[in-house]
Amino acid sequence: MPGKFTREAVVSRLNAERDAGRAVYDALCGSGITAKMAARGGADLVSTFILAYFRMQGLSSMAGYLPIGDANAITLELGERSILNVVRECPVIAGVLAVDPTRDMHRFVDRLSDAGFDGLMNCPTVALIDGNFRSALEETGMGYANEVDVLGYASSKGMFTKAFCTSVDEALAMAEAGVDNIIVHFGNSSGGSIGSKTVLEKDKSVERAASVCDALAAKHSGLIVTCHGGAIETPSDFEEFWKLEPRLDGYVGGSSAERFPIEESVPAATRAFKSIQRKSS
Repeated sequence: MPGKFTREAVVSRLNAERDAGRAVYDALCGSGITAKMAARGGADLVSTFILAYFRMQGLSSMAGYLPIGDANAITLELGERSILNVVRECPVIAGVLAVDPTRDMHRFVDRLSDAGFDGLMNCPTVALIDGNFRSALEETGMGYANEVDVLGYASSKGMFTKAFCTSVDEALAMAEAGVDNIIVHFGNSSGGSIGSKTVLEKDKSVERAASVCDALAAKHSGLIVTCHGGAIETPSDFEEFWKLEPRLDGYVGGSSAERFPIEESVPAATRAFKSIQRKSS
């Protein structure tokens, strides 16, 4: 069963939000209930992948970068059994480990499309890996070019595509491949019970976003450009950040889409029930 939304339909929806002056909001969800509620709340996109799955088990989303789960199998199962059947209001995007050497990833893209996903993104992404390990991945055929290839293939098949990027070169490569939405990634989110303590400083985040927007302006000015991670935790955080780089079109929420709200609301509900005392007869 192909997705409910064509690539053209998704792009049109996002452009309409941009033209109206509203922020595009993309909710990264690891459970059916958070995906369902985000869609009902007006999310423009709902996306799912292994990092969100671990986040919703009470763990750090970074567990998705360890060899403890089949990233692509988990994404497919999340979609088929938990999310695609409860989200009706907006497109649902699959996050894939495009460097997976155990699969023909083009065939797997076709499988995701047949399952009902409306689009594809590169998550987990090697863009967040640096140092010798990143060099080893690149040198052994498991580098960022694989992510460009897989998203380019998905685009050619009529699926909406969005890409995590941490540099100008990555953003340009994805734009040339036909990706519809460039997401400037600022690294791990801070805040909450398991947020990173060391995150990209705000001025460095603004600089990264500005450099990507500058690079895309010449040939790819029509692309949707959003951002994710770092010190942006709340809507007000993004509102302030947007003033510093107004060329961005919106925000991609991970922990802010589901972990932070749950960490606040569930303890509050529990405390409220525990505060009730039996009336004396």
